[in-house]
Amino acid sequence: MGGLILIGIVFMVIGMIVQWRLKSKFTEYSQVGLMNGMSGAEIASQMLRDNGIYDVRITQVEGMLTDHYNPADKTVNLSADVYHGRSVSAAAVAAHECGHAVQHKVAYGPLKMRSALVPVVQVCSNILNFFNMAMMFIGGFIFYNQGLVSTTILTVLVAANLGVTLFAMITLPVEFDASRRALAWVEQRGVVNRNEYGMAKDALQWAALTYVVAALGALANLLYYASLLLGRRSDD
Repeated sequence: MGGLILIGIVFMVIGMIVQWRLKSKFTEYSQVGLMNGMSGAEIASQMLRDNGIYDVRITQVEGMLTDHYNPADKTVNLSADVYHGRSVSAAAVAAHECGHAVQHKVAYGPLKMRSALVPVVQVCSNILNFFNMAMMFIGGFIFYNQGLVSTTILTVLVAANLGVTLFAMITLPVEFDASRRALAWVEQRGVVNRNEYGMAKDALQWAALTYVVAALGALANLLYYASLLLGRRSDD
């Protein structure tokens, strides 16, 4: 279990660093007011209209960096700082979330795949959470038993990690494409000037990096459990 703990620590530290950097960038660019003075809600509304989307609502949600698009009820959910903000950060985040709405409208393949995988990844995550809780009480000795139960558990864990990894990997093109659409629109529409564009791009790149770290962490866990399973089968 030492390898699993090491993987967890490494990616936890990397994730914390990236999250800290993202929050610092968001805070920094929140202090930079847009030349056009538009709020995040106004930018979102304009981007939706420009893309012929009239059935998506823009709502305000609590928290910081809690912004998201919900394809189930067609809502662009913006945190208070983004909804009311008239800054580079607000513009970047609002446009990014609307990028997901545009993906939904055009039936963007990776978004459809990710939505289809949501029930699967929920089951996989529940399995992994149950296992992690069990390990706190049972310990790692089950991995060193040569019996059928240990091999079966490893097989289930590999399958669960595979589901989580697939979801994380499919999320990458979804997030990168939403940022691409957002940056292209804010530049073309003149929502930001050249300096503001560079800041918006920087902020969205750091946001995307959080998904890259999550995907790499999921892949590392999958490879770890797969190596244990292959080693166990070779010993049988």
